[in-house]
Amino acid sequence: MTDSSRSDAELLRAHVDGDRDAFAELFHRHRDRLWAVALRTLADREEAADALQDALLSAHRAAARFRGESAVTTWLHRIVVNACLDRARRRQAHPTVPLPDGSRTEPDRPVAAEPAAPSVDHDTALDVRHALAQLPEEQRAALILVDVQGYPVAEVAVILGVAEGTVKSRCARGRAKLAVVLGHLRARGGNQQSGGRVRTSTAQARTASVEDEK
Repeated sequence: MTDSSRSDAELLRAHVDGDRDAFAELFHRHRDRLWAVALRTLADREEAADALQDALLSAHRAAARFRGESAVTTWLHRIVVNACLDRARRRQAHPTVPLPDGSRTEPDRPVAAEPAAPSVDHDTALDVRHALAQLPEEQRAALILVDVQGYPVAEVAVILGVAEGTVKSRCARGRAKLAVVLGHLRARGGNQQSGGRVRTSTAQARTASVEDEK
């Protein structure tokens, strides 16, 4: 059986059993979405790359403890998000976060595809990323997973290790704060309600995230 024909769970089991190529194939299969989550959560390419590297090392070592109570992808995302939140908490002494602008090149650093061409509404996407970076880490992670990456609330609850109601509450509080920070987008977009405008804006950030994965 080839690596490409094996399921995520089969690849993880093969890795635990000593298959040296299985984990690399598993990472290659999901690296784009894992990278997008790390980049959106930390809003800095170098920090995101370090967090993703830390997370993959943790997953590599902890694979034998995976019990199949959730999907392998959910398990991987949880490890990545936790690594990102740990890094975000450690850098709280530096609240001003540089935004990735594509101008830096780090040939020996990238762990996944770099952001490619700008999205149609690139300015709005940058506004949303900047606003997301100002949210508390827990709210930012929930919003990125639900509104930007499009994961179901139930899966996000498993990834974050909290109740579904907690995910909904964090998203609601985060959207309320974004509505204030992104108030200028309402003027740009007409008389839409703030909540709808925030959802539209985060959807545009999701489009930018897809561009990042190419």
